Amino acid sequence: MLDADIKAQLAQYLEMMEGDVLLKVSVGEDKVSREMASLVDELATMSSRIKVEMVDLERTPSFSVNRIGEDTGITFAGIPLGHEFTSLVLALLQVSGRAPKVDEKVIEQVKNIEGEYHFESYISLSCQNCPEVVQALNVMSVLNPNITHTMIDGAVFKEEVESKNILAVPTVYLNGEPFSSGRKSLEEILAEMGSGPDASEFADKDPFDVLVVGGGPAGASAAIYAARKGIRTGIVADRFGGQILDTAAIENFISVNRTEGPKLAASLEEHVKDYNIDVMNLQTAKRLEKKDLIEIELENGAVLKSKSVILSTGARWRNVGVPGEAEFRNKGVAYCPHCDGPLFEGKDVAVIGGGNSGIEAAIDLAGIVNKVTVLEFASELKADSVLQERLYSLPNVTVHKNVQTKEITGTDSVNGITYIERDSGEEKHIELAGVFVQIGLVPNTDWLGNAVERNKFGEIVVDKRGATNVPGVFAAGDCTDSAYKQIIISMGSGATASLSAFDYLVRN
Repeated sequence: MLDADIKAQLAQYLEMMEGDVLLKVSVGEDKVSREMASLVDELATMSSRIKVEMVDLERTPSFSVNRIGEDTGITFAGIPLGHEFTSLVLALLQVSGRAPKVDEKVIEQVKNIEGEYHFESYISLSCQNCPEVVQALNVMSVLNPNITHTMIDGAVFKEEVESKNILAVPTVYLNGEPFSSGRKSLEEILAEMGSGPDASEFADKDPFDVLVVGGGPAGASAAIYAARKGIRTGIVADRFGGQILDTAAIENFISVNRTEGPKLAASLEEHVKDYNIDVMNLQTAKRLEKKDLIEIELENGAVLKSKSVILSTGARWRNVGVPGEAEFRNKGVAYCPHCDGPLFEGKDVAVIGGGNSGIEAAIDLAGIVNKVTVLEFASELKADSVLQERLYSLPNVTVHKNVQTKEITGTDSVNGITYIERDSGEEKHIELAGVFVQIGLVPNTDWLGNAVERNKFGEIVVDKRGATNVPGVFAAGDCTDSAYKQIIISMGSGATASLSAFDYLVRN
């Protein structure tokens, strides 16, 4: 099951195990069961601390990871390879007694949860967002005996996925009922359970010299540059990492041939935590006001004050804004082809958008689904020519240009899409199971109102130093009117805004 390189890396990790672990395995005669049995056997041969016992579990094929004489509640229904291989390694280490790398406050929050909680996460091995959810729920199971978690590979348990009408991953059920969908950190899961940090923690902080609003590449860069100046620096973010958490492959981050969004986000957070920066995660800004100091009011009612502010709130996927889009989100309407594509295997889908992201999505989906229909509003595709050549070479892709999406139809889930041919006005309908929306980004600046100047697209207007029209308020990244929206450009603009903020502080 494992190639030589992976086995060599795994052997090093298994040496870090601190106690014995028992794998309880439930397999049948099917191909996945045979592969699972092979994987478990390989693990057992690689470490004397790993024991194996054949049992009957709720799902077959599956295996649980336990301490000797104690069920921890961690189960893998399916083979945790691909993006989930790290989840398996961490489960082995943590069940063996190795402490998870989690903040002590969070550990105490998990341990103090009362009641029985049985989580089930439905995932795809190609989903880059799923591992964070799986690993968070596994950590909770390790820390609290009243919590259990089963990871379920949707490709292995198709009937179960279809019976629950799950059309997006990761999807989490709690005690048999839908709990959440999409990428969630451990802290976010705790917040949804009502066990998050007390908002009063943010209410009485001393004023900052620089307060960064937003925790993506621009915000992380800005905070690091400010902290290196030795001034009081804070970051407030509703989700540290921002949009790159939803980005699969990154191949244009100079000096790194290829990486993945979640991996880069983790590196950013680790780098930020190397400095004396007050990181306030899972907190959303709702108002900015310039007084003697600049005030940022949070959704929880707390007010943070600072001598200067850097706005780096990034952007989000743009919605089509047609009937059916909101109603069928995660029930056939999707925004991440890498995550949700495998759930539409053998089915017909549409991709709305003819830019690079849309055409890349169509190419990826064409290798999984039965047929892909691309809908583009303009008279020509906007994607790079190399992507268009690849697209048109695929036999199961149809492209409709100069069309306007009118409605996404369905009952319990998507069953089709209606569009209008713009030159003739003729209305047409296609029967399909999924719609992937890929029409660009919209800046996360609605909360600012008229506090700073924004253009007609909602982007914050900045000068070459990253300064807004409000003294002491700077902005960087995808929330601004910068010409290009790229990770490396956001990082550079974050550094520029931070240096400008420091210069502002010195002069004032």
